[in-house]
Amino acid sequence: MYLQRRNRILRNNASIRNMVAETVLTPADFIAPLFIDEGEHISYEIPSMPGYYRHSLDNTIKEVKTLWSMGIKSTLLFIKCNDEWKDNTGKEAWNENGLMQRSIKAIKDAVPEMIIMTDVALDPYSEYGHDGIVKEGKIVNDETVDALVKMSVSHAAAGADFVAPSDMMDGRIGAIRKALEENNFTHTGIMAYSAKYASCFYGPFRDALDSAPGFGDKKTYQMNYANRIEAIKETITDIEEGADIVMVKPAMAYLDIIREVKNAVTVPVSAYHVSGEYAMIKAAAKMGWLDEPKAIIESLTAIKRAGADLIATYFAKDAAGMLT
Repeated sequence: MYLQRRNRILRNNASIRNMVAETVLTPADFIAPLFIDEGEHISYEIPSMPGYYRHSLDNTIKEVKTLWSMGIKSTLLFIKCNDEWKDNTGKEAWNENGLMQRSIKAIKDAVPEMIIMTDVALDPYSEYGHDGIVKEGKIVNDETVDALVKMSVSHAAAGADFVAPSDMMDGRIGAIRKALEENNFTHTGIMAYSAKYASCFYGPFRDALDSAPGFGDKKTYQMNYANRIEAIKETITDIEEGADIVMVKPAMAYLDIIREVKNAVTVPVSAYHVSGEYAMIKAAAKMGWLDEPKAIIESLTAIKRAGADLIATYFAKDAAGMLT
């Protein structure tokens, strides 16, 4: 049998396959999300996220040092706010001595070159568990943006490299960029959650921070998962307002959106491999239904192949260990 082209030649062995691989995954691709709690010497395993922990700050610093040693260069910080500090203004979010602000400073002191990204949203600080201020049962936009601006400036003052607004309020990127400029934080970047969908895959995350909405849902501000073109509109708006990096969230069920966004923009694209996606792999592996290490690497490679330049993932540490 004569064939002019034998495509299998380039799949003949591992060395050839690696040589011609179109997508290469490295630890530098990963953003490691970190959950931080008050106290000392605390590491609380999140029941719906087996193998993942909410750490006190001292243990968080140990974790950051480990991540850096493994080649992971960036972290995304989330804090658990004590119930007594929660209200409907979010004012604890810009407390200069708050847990987020102390965490930024402590991590920068311990690992100065680690890129620190900070979650900017009110849900951890809200008595209602929503990403914005609530009035008459509705999440109001403009007053929420004012609070997010204060929060972002506070994070920048503490030393954050990027603020990461995850709230999906209209106009917040432009307002945050203006405030950063006016306060001379001209080196602080913005990683915008530009296409964040109202997804059931966030459930374990809300367990981690006790931030589930106290009423209703988040569908008036997070996007309808039926929509594709809207994601491009939201992303382009954020870039026009000053976003340095844009994000699609979730990742695995939204690979088409990641690719659409990548094709439409010229800034780096990140994707968030969310808690429910993590939990599904963990649960299936526990049942013996799939090979966990292979599933991790295949999933993360697929996200990068779809167009993500950066991947926020709870598998960052595991994957880095497999890749090095």
